[in-house]
Amino acid sequence: MSQALIEKQFPPSTADKIQLYTLPTPNGVKASIALEEMGLDYDTYRINIMEGDQFTEAFKAINPNSKIPAMIDPDGYGGCRVTMMESGAILLYLAEKTGQFIPSDPVEKNECIQWLFFQIGSIGPMFGQFGHFYRFAKETCKDPYPTERYKNETRRLLAVLEERLKDRDFIMGTDYTIADMAIFPWVRVLSGFYEAGEFLNVAEFEKTIAWAARCESRPATARGLTVGSAD
Repeated sequence: MSQALIEKQFPPSTADKIQLYTLPTPNGVKASIALEEMGLDYDTYRINIMEGDQFTEAFKAINPNSKIPAMIDPDGYGGCRVTMMESGAILLYLAEKTGQFIPSDPVEKNECIQWLFFQIGSIGPMFGQFGHFYRFAKETCKDPYPTERYKNETRRLLAVLEERLKDRDFIMGTDYTIADMAIFPWVRVLSGFYEAGEFLNVAEFEKTIAWAARCESRPATARGLTVGSAD
């Protein structure tokens, strides 16, 4: 029943293509960047979260939590259909499926996963809360406390990245990985969509800014950043 409901609203172009449900938010672009970098064939379905597309019964059949991105791989484990939610889980799944953008050495792989989780547990929630209070809640929340709290935490996390990148081109060293794909869109949004670069003094974190620019300059990554945009 769920599959019929999904395919009625989101008909796949072919039965064997990965189906990506997304919007180009910092979380949404993680999956599209990975798919582009890994050279996987996929269909895109734009989920307009500002219009409530994520709350339709068809989308909730894919992700009960009504968040983007979500993904269906018709050729998953053992050739079985796999439905995925949570951007970090999607990145890890795709990396393991293709053997790309994750270290093969078990020690380095473990370290890469730790930095992926650093984004999921710290960068995403803290940067997201900062953006909410700085850009969207100015009129409804006059108390400066939440903006200052999340500003300070955002700067603290930027300092963690700055230290990590002081002698590295990418999070894991010379190789671009899913850790970079997860983190840099959140750094990018601070001066971009949030328009908070000066308020945060982001320019102070020179290594981090240079790293984010290196990530964005990759052609496949650049393509991934626009997937799900309005026509």
